[in-house]
Order: sequence, then C-alpha cells, then structure tokens
Amino acid sequence: MSSNLEQEIGRKVRTLSEAEQQRLLNIIDGLLGDAQTARPSTVRPIWEIFEQLSQQVSLEEWSKLPSDGAEQHDHYLYGASARDQ
Repeated sequence: MSSNLEQEIGRKVRTLSEAEQQRLLNIIDGLLGDAQTARPSTVRPIWEIFEQLSQQVSLEEWSKLPSDGAEQHDHYLYGASARDQ
C-alpha cells in the first residue's frame, strides 16, 4: 500500500468517533478473516503433494530408508546412539 494512501486512510479514521472506529475495525477484521480462510484453487492438501512427490522416487531409493525410523528417530535425526530393539 502506498504511503500516501495509508496516511489518507489514517487521517479519515481519526475523524471518526470511537464507536465508528470500532465498527470499522470489525469490518476490517471480517474482510481479513474472509481472505485468510478462502483457499485458492491452487492450494492442495499436504497429503496430495506428498503422494505426487513420492511417486517420483524410485522403489530402489525407498528401499534404502530405515524401517525403524519412528523407533530410532533420535538416532537418525540427531546422531544419538541407536536403542536396542
């Protein structure tokens, strides 16, 4: 937003009563809420993105992943000693 536009909006808002300013704030919050909750059609759920990306990995590469990753996550992520199974 341009600095001039921000200044003009601020000048006009300051001329409103406190009740009118609160009403305006509620309107702005509603507009922002609508904008934040609307999902553009290009946004996909994370599981769809994961599925698409996982299809690009060969079976050979998948087989290299550890099968005990959940149990030994500290070992694989942080280098901690592997726990006995």
